[in-house]
Amino acid sequence: MSILFSPLQIRDIVFRNRLWVSPMCQYSAVDGMPQEWHHVHLAQFASGGAGLVMAEATAVLPEGRISPEDTGIYSDAHRDAWAPIAAAIRARGAVPGIQLAHAGRKASTWRPFDPRSGSVPIADGGWPTVAPSAIAYDGFATPRALDADGIDEIVAAFGAAAQRAVAAGFAVLEVHGAHGYLLHQFLSPLSNRRHDEYGGSLENRARLLLRVVDAVRAAAPDAAVLVRLSATDAADDGWDVADTVHVARMAAQHGADMFDISSGGLVAHQRITVGPGYQVGYAARVRREAGVAVSAVGMIDDAAQAEQILAAGNADAIMAGREWLRDPHFALRAAGELGVDIDYWPAQYLRARPRR
Repeated sequence: MSILFSPLQIRDIVFRNRLWVSPMCQYSAVDGMPQEWHHVHLAQFASGGAGLVMAEATAVLPEGRISPEDTGIYSDAHRDAWAPIAAAIRARGAVPGIQLAHAGRKASTWRPFDPRSGSVPIADGGWPTVAPSAIAYDGFATPRALDADGIDEIVAAFGAAAQRAVAAGFAVLEVHGAHGYLLHQFLSPLSNRRHDEYGGSLENRARLLLRVVDAVRAAAPDAAVLVRLSATDAADDGWDVADTVHVARMAAQHGADMFDISSGGLVAHQRITVGPGYQVGYAARVRREAGVAVSAVGMIDDAAQAEQILAAGNADAIMAGREWLRDPHFALRAAGELGVDIDYWPAQYLRARPRR
């Protein structure tokens, strides 16, 4: 029996397997609206056998977008634009999910395939950014430190976005607390120098994340709520794995169902050595020490490798990104490589099914 191709249940949501699609920004939206590109891009993974298809980091406020071309869900029009995409994923047998995000000081940047880099000037469609403290990411514009009203607005925006996401048909909502974006900026002492109830101690720095989890859970009581965390800043005096374990345990008490464990993204001087499965150890430690369900991610591009990670008890599911881009039918291929019979090959593709 393959663990990778065994079902997983979170609340009342059943995933047909544990090989999932990570949220991957496409930088192809118009005014935050997903386009035909997003529809085809995401639906193909469901046809390819994914258990969960997670839409990209989607901003809860216009100024929370990473770039002017990022998607949003900060109006009912955005909700309605996402609805047919969620329906297409579900119709192909996968569970539709969406990552809710605010980029904070890393917002208003040129998309990565633009030759320009850094912050987009206001004259070119950019906007002022916000953060826990007025500390810029290297090479970006200096953000404005959020006041209490601004923090309250962000919490409310996550709740409203969660409500819209569920109305659009998404069953999984992931709170983006990783990769140096706003919630991660509050968590890390490298970017949070506040002296109020949102700064200083770990409990204070985690306060915004926990308020957001509360707001998302209240707005979407039946959804599966995931939290993506960077396990480490990979920089001196920064956020580390012990902090991640502690905050994951607290977030679970606030209603989070599962944790998507990644790393880095907060500072440009991070020191990370990449290689196959290089972040799996972080996921395993959070799972073991916090007693929570986790997904593992990071250069997991082989069926046997993914199966071994689950068999070793290092994770409950596998998130993959680049391998799905290389092969949108990764799950169908992986099932064949592991000798697993699955009943969700698209009828239109049966002639390509491997013979055993």
